[in-house]
Amino acid sequence: MSLAGRFERIHDAGRAAFCPYFAVGYPTLELSSRLVARASAGGADVIEVGVPFSDPLADGPTIQAATQQALAAGTRLDDAFDLARAIRAAGDAAPVLMSYYNPIHRRGLERFVEQAAAAGAAGLIVPDLPHEESGPLRALLLGSGIELVPLIAPTTPPGRIGEIAHQACGFLYLVAVTGVTGARARVEEGLEAYVARVRAETDLPLCVGFGISTPEQARAVARLADGFIVGSALVARIGAAWEQGEQACLEALDAELCAYLEASRR
Repeated sequence: MSLAGRFERIHDAGRAAFCPYFAVGYPTLELSSRLVARASAGGADVIEVGVPFSDPLADGPTIQAATQQALAAGTRLDDAFDLARAIRAAGDAAPVLMSYYNPIHRRGLERFVEQAAAAGAAGLIVPDLPHEESGPLRALLLGSGIELVPLIAPTTPPGRIGEIAHQACGFLYLVAVTGVTGARARVEEGLEAYVARVRAETDLPLCVGFGISTPEQARAVARLADGFIVGSALVARIGAAWEQGEQACLEALDAELCAYLEASRR
């Protein structure tokens, strides 16, 4: 099933898609595998698999710290592919890889696409790949079963939104803030107008991320968009629970899944 088809099915069920983010290898590689499998079996719709990178320009302190810990422990790109397989094996969630361009370039575009497809990845997000330079990767992804998901910012003008959406597939990732990832005290003002502005340019599903930190915020976003992504807040929750051990992390994840899935209902 395509990502767009998955979002349509979720919409027909009266929900917005819940898309949690996990940093590969955090708090440990073994535990991150258990966490993504649990999220997949527990009802998450799309799972963003964050490939650790040493210069994550779009990420704030929480995810930077998590990915640095993962890198220091030896986490590599192949581990992200293994996590995608774990997601596919555990439930119905679609794994979407989130990687900066450097690890993709170093692996080699063709080899990366082949390995990501073999792992069952349904989508790919590359935050630092400009739309104008995405053609070679997009061409290789055609027919692979992997959809390149572009990011739209609050500052993106309507004409450029249309250009990006015209070549997009899967869904559009709407960055909710002008800044990096990180928990926020409230949903940004102007989000409703921002979502409406993008909807005027495309029929693709719209998924909002960056700064969604509580189920209450997620519920507000679910009324406007087709899905929401929870990243830094979930990483922080898992990190805090890690002080009490693996079981505490798994129980914390279960509580978060329950709360955000409930918030996804319109």
